[in-house]
Amino acid sequence: MPRTSASKNLHPRNLHANGYDIKKLSSKNPALKAFIVTTPAGTESIDFSNPEAVFELNKALLQTYYQIDNWSIIKNSLCPPIPGRADYIHYVADLLAKDHDGSIPKGYKVKMLDIGTGSSVVYPIVAQRSYQWSAVGTDIELAVLNHAQSTLKSNVGLKRDISLRLQEEKNQVFTGIIIPEDRFDVVVCNPPFFKSREDNWQQTTRKFNNLHKDSSKLPVQNFGGHPNELWCDGGEKQFIRTMIYESMNFKEQLGWITTLVSDKDSLKPLIAILEYHKVPQLEIIPMTHGNKRIRILAWKWS
Repeated sequence: MPRTSASKNLHPRNLHANGYDIKKLSSKNPALKAFIVTTPAGTESIDFSNPEAVFELNKALLQTYYQIDNWSIIKNSLCPPIPGRADYIHYVADLLAKDHDGSIPKGYKVKMLDIGTGSSVVYPIVAQRSYQWSAVGTDIELAVLNHAQSTLKSNVGLKRDISLRLQEEKNQVFTGIIIPEDRFDVVVCNPPFFKSREDNWQQTTRKFNNLHKDSSKLPVQNFGGHPNELWCDGGEKQFIRTMIYESMNFKEQLGWITTLVSDKDSLKPLIAILEYHKVPQLEIIPMTHGNKRIRILAWKWS
C-alpha cells in the first residue's frame, strides 16, 4: 500500500514511524480525500500548509490508530500533529520504565498530569490508548475544558480514565491544581512558546518568508492556536521556570516532571536552575520531527 515516506526520527514504538497510509486513512475519514495531493515522487500526501488538511489528517489518525471516533477542536485552536505528540508519550514511558526495572508500567494506576491540555486533549488520549494510563488535564480556559470534556464523553473509555481541572490563576502551574491526595507518576507539558502576540507574528512571518511562499499572501500557521496556547509573559523559558520552582513545593507528589523545550537557548538557564537546587535526576531527551528539532527537559526530585 503506498505511503508517505517513513520517518527515521520517530520513536521505535510510534505507530506512525512508517509514514502515512493515505488510502487507509481517507477510508476512515472520507473528509481527508478533499486534501490529498500527489507529490513529485508520485506518492499521495496532503498539503501540510493547509490547517483544514492537518485537522482532517489528525482526525483520521485518531480514528485509525487510537479508536477515537469523535474528536474535534475549538475553532482556531492548536491542532497538534499526532505523531509528534505520540513521540513525547513514548519517551515519557521510557522514563517511567527506569523506575520499574526496565519495564514500562501500564494500567490506570499510572497517573499522568497534562499541563495545558487544550481542547484537543491529545496527550491524555494517546497515553490512555497506548498504555492505559489515567490522566488529569489542566487548562486556564473553561470553554476549552468543556470542549475537551465532550470528547471524553463521546469516546469509549476516556471519561473513566481522564479528568479535567481548571487552573484559575494563569500565572500558576501546579499551585491550585494539585490536591493533597494526588500522586502523579509523570507530568507532561507543551508550554506557550512565544513571549507576546508581536513575537508570535514576527516569527511566523519570518518562517513564512523563508519558505518562499507567494509574497502577496499573508503568513498563516498551519497549526492554529489561541493566545494562551501560543504565548505568555516571558515565553516558554519563564513558563518552565515557574514549573521548576512550583514543582519544589510538590516533591512528594510528583514523579518525573517533563516539558517540551522548543528554543535551544532556553535550555541552559533552565538546567542551571535545576542544578543550583541540586535536583537528583535530570535528563534532556532530543526529538527530531521533520526539520524541527525539539527536546524534552525532565527532572525528578525524589
